[in-house]
Amino acid sequence: MTAVGQDTLGTRTTLTVGARSLAYYSLPKAAETLGDISRLPFSMKVLLENLLRFEDGTTVTVDDLKAMIQWLTDRTSEREIQYRPARVLMQDFTGVPCVVDLAAMRDAMGALGGDAQKINPLVPVHLVIDHSVMVDEFGSPQAFTDNVEIEYQRNMERYEFLRWGSKALDNFKVVPPGTGICHQVNLEHLAQTVWVSKGADGLEVAYPDTCVGTDSHTTMVNGLGVLGWGVGGIEAEAAMLGQPVSMLIPEVVGFKLTGTLAEGITATDLVLTVTQMLRQKGVVGRFVEFYGVGLDALSLADRATIANMAPEYGATCGFFPVDQATINYLRLTGRDETHIDLVEAYAKAQGLWRDANLPDPVFTDSLALDMSTVQPSLAGPKRPQDKVLLSNVDDNFNTELVKGYKKTGESDTRKGVDGTDYDVGHGDVVIAAITSCTNTSNPNVLVAAGLVARKARALGLKPKPWVKTSLSPGSQVVTDYLDRAKLTEDLDAIGFNLTGYGCMTCIGNSGPLPAPISKAINENDLVAASVLSGNRNFEGRVSPDVRANFLASPPLVVAYALKGTVREDITTTPIGISDDGKPVMLKDIWPTNHEITDIITSVIDSEMYRTRYANVFEGDRKWRGITIEGSDTYTWNPSSTYVQNPPYFEGMGMTPAPTTDIVDARPLAILGDSITTDHISPAGSIKADSPAGRYLLAHGVTKTDFNSYGARRGNHEVMMRGTFANIRIKNEMVPGIEGGMTKYVPSGEVLAIYDAAQKYKADGTALVVVAGKEYGTGSSRDWAAKGTTLLGVRAVIAESFERIHRSNLVGMGVLPLQFPEGIDRKTLQLDGSERFSIEGVASLRPRQMVTVTLTRADGTSETFEARCRIDTVNELDYFRNGGILPYVLRKLAA
Repeated sequence: MTAVGQDTLGTRTTLTVGARSLAYYSLPKAAETLGDISRLPFSMKVLLENLLRFEDGTTVTVDDLKAMIQWLTDRTSEREIQYRPARVLMQDFTGVPCVVDLAAMRDAMGALGGDAQKINPLVPVHLVIDHSVMVDEFGSPQAFTDNVEIEYQRNMERYEFLRWGSKALDNFKVVPPGTGICHQVNLEHLAQTVWVSKGADGLEVAYPDTCVGTDSHTTMVNGLGVLGWGVGGIEAEAAMLGQPVSMLIPEVVGFKLTGTLAEGITATDLVLTVTQMLRQKGVVGRFVEFYGVGLDALSLADRATIANMAPEYGATCGFFPVDQATINYLRLTGRDETHIDLVEAYAKAQGLWRDANLPDPVFTDSLALDMSTVQPSLAGPKRPQDKVLLSNVDDNFNTELVKGYKKTGESDTRKGVDGTDYDVGHGDVVIAAITSCTNTSNPNVLVAAGLVARKARALGLKPKPWVKTSLSPGSQVVTDYLDRAKLTEDLDAIGFNLTGYGCMTCIGNSGPLPAPISKAINENDLVAASVLSGNRNFEGRVSPDVRANFLASPPLVVAYALKGTVREDITTTPIGISDDGKPVMLKDIWPTNHEITDIITSVIDSEMYRTRYANVFEGDRKWRGITIEGSDTYTWNPSSTYVQNPPYFEGMGMTPAPTTDIVDARPLAILGDSITTDHISPAGSIKADSPAGRYLLAHGVTKTDFNSYGARRGNHEVMMRGTFANIRIKNEMVPGIEGGMTKYVPSGEVLAIYDAAQKYKADGTALVVVAGKEYGTGSSRDWAAKGTTLLGVRAVIAESFERIHRSNLVGMGVLPLQFPEGIDRKTLQLDGSERFSIEGVASLRPRQMVTVTLTRADGTSETFEARCRIDTVNELDYFRNGGILPYVLRKLAA
């Protein structure tokens, strides 16, 4: 069911497509009252329709609609709007805690005497298990089977839990392991471009397909005209439970494309060029929308490749409007013909259809690219926006070797590898990965990779023996068309055997290098390289053994596996020697555009997609073999170290307890400027001597089986122990100490933040966190807010907040307060011995000033006024209920 508003402007009308009649909220009718909207960016029209459909006089008002029209004049806005996406997309790392919360809500509903079955997502949710498979095995026909086996062994507890969720919850579907990556499955199957659901009156309502996802590369679907972007877990849960996502009306940067790509240039070359240009422009927090005649020269797969890199160029999304390419792709991927007709009719009726004859939209700012000027490129060695021309990769690395890695005079260093007849040196490519994400949704570059392999195989070329090769496509359809083109056997022959369907090398699941190679690299401090077709190449991300990482197209990944080094110019020096002893150049094995197109048109058809996605939620034998109890509530395993029932609803009644003033709270931490959610939220490996490590050891987990904080996000006991535990965080209460430490003031002990919080809890002492500017900046991370509240923190007082983290704090029942101009932790000369009392909490209004009384160790006190950063009425409701989850639970129970 889709909730709708009161339709003050009278825009609800009927669309007839064939024999089908559907209700929709007409943008042209809205324009009759609001004014001309024809030149609004298409992405903004999608937002306007959303506000129009949910206008209720409270969460969405007519003034919000008018602000969207005013945007055409101002091209920017400070107005915050409440946006409700049609659906939610999740991957398993970030999805598990969301399902944990639903399971806990079911228990709590039962405790309140209600029906546990009422707790379900209120909008469709799809969770794709794609972040757990690793490249443990490679270069053999058994690699895929072996990696899946290991994946299930490592993650069975989590998979049993998700299997329960897929059976017990309505509106919640799980795509099992070994199927594909969330954003490619979304593009090829889940996305509808126009969504249809039943209205409150039982009639079908059509509206733009929109989504938020707990994967940053949710943005891939913008290539299909679906507005979507990545969010943190709390925003995803809010959307999942029918609550609006707060956002500012965005600025929109137009990117004009003209011309066509030259012979031999790939979509990867184009997207790396676009990424560099947009990073230089500055588009963080903005929408990017592509326009211009060049769109007609881009396939849908090329558009998806560009849209997918939005997080790398810093935008919220990179949007492509609906046009004929959209329709062609929906048909190619096996979508229902009656739905395809609806997409076209709806887009045209709403003014959401791109036509080459339309005037350009109005944008906040714009830039342009003639695609004929794009040259072969990589990006690296440390950031995706650092584009480097293919012919300059060697110079780039050799310069970085001296300036960045401080290896003066070592360029020719070679070190032997134990048990082999070869050696390795700086710049040797030890990982060559055709990996899921940016490129594996694009048949053009995957077929090109297969053709490079075919030509290399025919000449007798092989990868260098130190290269770990892998192929991890984003969907099973990729295997189908490579098989049909007989390119799989060519890729296999040079080591690019299938290793899994999931986010692998790009997120650091590249698996271990062979031990002798790892030893040679680390004992000799070699700067090894990787070449991968993903989207992220930050230092330390791909592999702990590899310091230089380059993003490249899949055919270049194959070429660099053959070449084996980034220290020589691959365009002018041989990549290998053929069977007849002749040097082979890159141009000798590079396919033509015609060769690629011929194969694509002959092997890819809609039946492939229909067949692969017909039973997409059933999974393989292993998934179907997971036994679960068919219960409405989850049977928690008290000995599990992966999934535990969180304490958010302990002692909760139908009526919220009165919010009380905060009296004599102690600071848990006093922090500086630009504290990120990475500083706050647990991430990465777990140290044995940390509170989380001690917990796992006490529960019989050996250090080798610790896994990561990411894999254990479903266990609040692990995650709260890792909150504020980042090894680089600096708490000003303990000067000179890095890491998650603080002072327990009553005794003066310096303790881990978690340990101190537990002592304060035993004392009955409330806690606050004090910080500088831009508190909570960076990626949205739900555990940055969840961990804060579980540690007993009632308020965070900062000079300024990152918008989403501020909202997340409120969503977990934590009060955000903003220092007034001229007062901060420095002017107050805080050292952590103080007590804080905050008045007016019981009678808060959005954005009101509240009185904070500071009492020092010597008994003196002073007061100041701080701004309450609960910004909206619905946020105040969340706070008074102790957070968004109790708020929704009480609403459903009532």
